[in-house]
Amino acid sequence: MALCVGLFAAASATAGQLSRADITRRISPPLVVGEKPADTPAWPIHSELTPDAGPVGWVFESIDLAPIPGFEGSPYNLLIQIDTTGQLLDVQLLRQHEPVFLSGLGEAPLRDFLAQYAGLNLSQSITVSTAYSDRSNTRQSQSDRVVLDGVTKATASVRIANQTVLTAALAVARTQLGFAGPAQQTPPAEVREDRFEVRSFAQLLADGSIARLRLTHADVDALFAGTDGAGLDASDARPDALVTELYVAYLNAPTIGRAILGDAGYAHLREFLEPGQHAWWVATTGPDSFIGARFVRGTSPERLSLQQHGTPFELRDFDTAPTPPPGAPALNAALVLRTSPLSGLDPAAAQTFELSFTRQRGQILPQRIHRSAPLAYTPPADYFRLPPAPPPEWLIAWRERAVDLSIIGVALLILSIALARPRWLSRSARRLRIFRLGFLAFTLIYIGWMAQGQLSIVQITGAIKTLAAGHALTSFLYDPVSLLIMAFTLLSFFIWGRGSFCGWLCPFGALQEFAALLGARLGLRARRLPPRLALALDRSRYGILLALVLSAALAPAMAERLVEVEPFKTAITVGFDRAWPFVLYALGLLALGAVYYKFFCRYLCPLGAAMVIGGKLRLLDWLPRRAECGQPCQTCRHRCAYDAIDRNGSIRYNDCFQCLDCVGIYHDEARCAPLLLYRRKGRRVGTIKSS
Repeated sequence: MALCVGLFAAASATAGQLSRADITRRISPPLVVGEKPADTPAWPIHSELTPDAGPVGWVFESIDLAPIPGFEGSPYNLLIQIDTTGQLLDVQLLRQHEPVFLSGLGEAPLRDFLAQYAGLNLSQSITVSTAYSDRSNTRQSQSDRVVLDGVTKATASVRIANQTVLTAALAVARTQLGFAGPAQQTPPAEVREDRFEVRSFAQLLADGSIARLRLTHADVDALFAGTDGAGLDASDARPDALVTELYVAYLNAPTIGRAILGDAGYAHLREFLEPGQHAWWVATTGPDSFIGARFVRGTSPERLSLQQHGTPFELRDFDTAPTPPPGAPALNAALVLRTSPLSGLDPAAAQTFELSFTRQRGQILPQRIHRSAPLAYTPPADYFRLPPAPPPEWLIAWRERAVDLSIIGVALLILSIALARPRWLSRSARRLRIFRLGFLAFTLIYIGWMAQGQLSIVQITGAIKTLAAGHALTSFLYDPVSLLIMAFTLLSFFIWGRGSFCGWLCPFGALQEFAALLGARLGLRARRLPPRLALALDRSRYGILLALVLSAALAPAMAERLVEVEPFKTAITVGFDRAWPFVLYALGLLALGAVYYKFFCRYLCPLGAAMVIGGKLRLLDWLPRRAECGQPCQTCRHRCAYDAIDRNGSIRYNDCFQCLDCVGIYHDEARCAPLLLYRRKGRRVGTIKSS
């Protein structure tokens, strides 16, 4: 009945859900909401105080601009507000379908994550920290780079949320604000150390390697025009007389640095500059010096400042006395100024130096008026090497998980060797038990709880929903651990069938195995379901799988509820930190597994049903059998906890979890009945038959 209802349910919305009236209720006066333009699905925000000044900001729903499928297959819908400078004012959650935030961790951690965007600017490089990176649990902000706090156990989900925010906001910024910032901030350019030519001071001036700003009395008067400082120039000099001439040169580039400082001075500078630190030669000539009377060596000159893309950078004296370079005019002051290490400044991009002037009106209560003259400076491009474009967000996720991927990769290699050459390992029951329980402990603790690599039916339903919406499965790239295990599992279908995942790599399956061991320690007698009931329950898994697949394609909202048949999120993803009905359900399944071996895996798991279907790709019957297996020997069948061996001795690979117990018995002369019998009689062992 639930499936029938789901088939007629409406699919989840894939477009904006708010009207202009809804937006108006969220905007406080004196702000008002305008009409959407034809080219962008965003609402302009105007101020009643300046009705003719144009929009002061924009508000929009992310799903209209960036319907990026989430982990579960449905996109986020976020309400995003930016101002006319590209600053993010607010990001609110309207709708989400991520399994970890749906009654798992709850939406509170997601809302806290989204609150971090307020005050950030789209010109900055905004990335996400995770529990696996060196910036974990620390919000970092440095000039044009920002690293947001991630959400533990929701790595892929918050990365997709970040991509959604940036993609949607940049789409509006480009069309409505003329914003030229890249979708991904490129790293600063690198100085070419191999680029050097002997150049004179005049040549450096001519090609722009040295920037110059010449200011006369008329120029300075123009700065104060229309202010209380106008007409306060005490000098009686002619208007065209020189006040100051400011020179700026970027010293990290060898051609400029060696020409200005000399070879020894340049070597001294490079010796003390830290990685990412930049230095400039700044000098003035004429009556006015840029160094004030109160200047102290090693500090910042109060009259000079530096900005790039609207971001200020502090300049501090290098505390050296540069000699005037050959060919320079008579200087009244010269300093070598440097930024702080790793400032994030791009030396190849435009820089704005500002020289400030101050005038004073009145004596008793003096009024100080400040104005600045800008000097634009961009060093020649051939001094730099442009770095490659930054990697996409998903590749950053893979790099951050390199340790996890390496450890799990080694574990998968060991497992492959054990399954491909199981004789030595399985021949000793004790050796096999130690290896198996050790590997299952690794699967539960490391792959499951630590690396969050539990595969789930949600990945299948999410893929169906994503493809049905016409999107690519790029969301899988944000979860590299799961993707690695998926790839291994798909490959194993062709070799061993379904058992390599279900028997060795499923964290909840491992937890069930330990529950069975605990039940045995507590004296609980292992039981087996009646054959007919076991067969009916086994087939029910495929009914559950079919219901989930159909609901994912036709009724996504229902699929979100039906996937809770799987206890993986409760037991593994959030470690039982969830509402009590979900915890009780998971514990109940584990209690059943303590009596009926791997009850959930064998009778209810829809992912297991999908694994059985994938296992049909198996090319080999790799488990060895003898002619006597099942005729008459029944040793392996009676000892198989999975009931995966028929009376005739053949293996039912659909039910086999590859525990290797039967392989060990096959090769063990102390446990294999045919080997014992023929050894006693001195006869040859029976021939091997296919299972």
